[in-house]
Amino acid sequence: RRGIREKLYDNKYLAPTPIVPRWLRRPVQERIDQAGTAISPLVLEDVDAAAEQLREAGVEAVAICFMHSYANAAHERAAAERLRAALPDIFVSSSSEVLPQVRFYERTSTTVLNAAVGPILNRYLDRLTSRLDHNGFGGALLIMQSNGGVCAPEAAARLPASTLLSGPAAGPIAGQAYAGGDGYIPVDMGGTSFEASMARAGTPAITTGATINRFAMALPSMDIKTIGAGGGSISWIDNGGLLRMGPQSAGAKPGPVCYGLGGVEPTCSDANLVLGYLSETFFAGGRMRLDAAAATEAIEKRIAAPLGLDVTQAAAGMYHVMNVNMASAIREISIERGDDPRDFPLICAGGAGAIHAGMIARELGIREVLIPREASILCAAGMLRTDLRHDLVRSYATPFTADRLDQKRLAGIIAEMQQEGRGMLTAEGIAAEDHRLTYALDLRYVGQYHEVRVDGISETALVGPDFDAIKEMFHRAHDRLYGYALQEGDTMVELVNVRLCVIGLTEKPAIATEPASPDDPIAALKGERPIYLQERQEFAEVPVYDGDLLRHGNRLDGPAIVESAVTTILVPEDFGLLMDEHGTAVLTDQSAEAAR
Repeated sequence: RRGIREKLYDNKYLAPTPIVPRWLRRPVQERIDQAGTAISPLVLEDVDAAAEQLREAGVEAVAICFMHSYANAAHERAAAERLRAALPDIFVSSSSEVLPQVRFYERTSTTVLNAAVGPILNRYLDRLTSRLDHNGFGGALLIMQSNGGVCAPEAAARLPASTLLSGPAAGPIAGQAYAGGDGYIPVDMGGTSFEASMARAGTPAITTGATINRFAMALPSMDIKTIGAGGGSISWIDNGGLLRMGPQSAGAKPGPVCYGLGGVEPTCSDANLVLGYLSETFFAGGRMRLDAAAATEAIEKRIAAPLGLDVTQAAAGMYHVMNVNMASAIREISIERGDDPRDFPLICAGGAGAIHAGMIARELGIREVLIPREASILCAAGMLRTDLRHDLVRSYATPFTADRLDQKRLAGIIAEMQQEGRGMLTAEGIAAEDHRLTYALDLRYVGQYHEVRVDGISETALVGPDFDAIKEMFHRAHDRLYGYALQEGDTMVELVNVRLCVIGLTEKPAIATEPASPDDPIAALKGERPIYLQERQEFAEVPVYDGDLLRHGNRLDGPAIVESAVTTILVPEDFGLLMDEHGTAVLTDQSAEAAR
């Protein structure tokens, strides 16, 4: 790995068990240097011997990773062809096909992950496409990827690692429909986890530094921070007597104590019920009755009594700790990336998120929260708004100066990637006029360990290349991330990787709109119930509205509850709620507005 301790002060923290055991790692003789020159030829007899050993071991997949294959893939290609001929039923993954770039650990780890999931995903796709064909499906099947785009099943089958982090990837894409071309912070809170990400100028942030179970996965993916914070997150007291929430989760079964399915550990949902934010009789639109007495007893026994608190204080503490945990996750993907969360609206998704969104916003100083009508299924809605996308990369390590960079070589790299990328989109049925190409460079100051990805470079500036303009973009990006830029002096900028993103535009469904109604939400008023007000630290009767009956233009002031079959919105004190033309509930912190 990288030799960097993940937990700096834990000398007992072990590296994860390798995916490939040592006895299944087979060496072959060959060597290509960093410039792509063949120093030693590939010994095909070594490949044949390895193939025989792997056949005897009964492996399903093989990863091929040679030292400098990013510079010259000839030996890897020859080994892959030989292996596929000898073992036609196995999945072969070569690093020059998966990730042709420098950094041997990241390239190897990503290729191994690709091989590990290859047989599993391919079997799944085979079953899925066969069933669709059998049932006469006439549409186009597209597979969600970690980078926020979709691809044809054939592309996913070739690069299965591109789907490893695809679960929450469509949520940030959906946010574009509600925030337009502006920046936003999409968050998603469900039953077990909380995901937060950033979008600048309408474009969700991408990272190549993701991990899967502590293994590097360097394919581009949405820069999403995930923590164990959901409705089922279990409350517990650590050895120091501090109240904790998660990351352990009660899941769906047995679930929170209030579900009555056998759960015994108090959870976030139990606290929300005790505090009055959830309804005993209207959970899931009334299809499921919650047990407030059982939730109260569990919190009393396991949290309140050990801490010397009453049940209300304990439940309020559980709610507050959850909010602080989620606010910390947002700080990590915003402040630690050089962004001020107060400059962006919060877009809240997930069935559990709207109960916490207002208080998270207040914790961070965010003035506006958007809760879409489709909040509980925002990732599914986002999948309908995705484009086809493929990310390509080539390493070209050189000083980024006119006298040192080989412009002909750079132009050749760009042309090669363009041809490959356009070919992939064309094979997926995307017409040339719907192709969109975006470029990025990985740059660093000479001597630095990490590089900075500089996005938004035009083809004209790159082919030139316009050294001054691109360096200025790099300096700004470096300053935003690290608080300084070395624009003066003798520090040289170095190019590491050239990146191309090819996008195939798809038709997007229109978001339904509705005509304006009067401000007064009286038609949606269901009644009142007591809820705990964090600011006052006491219960008070507040109005409860039917979220499905609120209409465009309706306004209400907090404290209040808005509940529907799929989510519950807590409107905190000093917040206002406005329903917009798309059915989105817009929460505004009026105290923050007044402070401005």
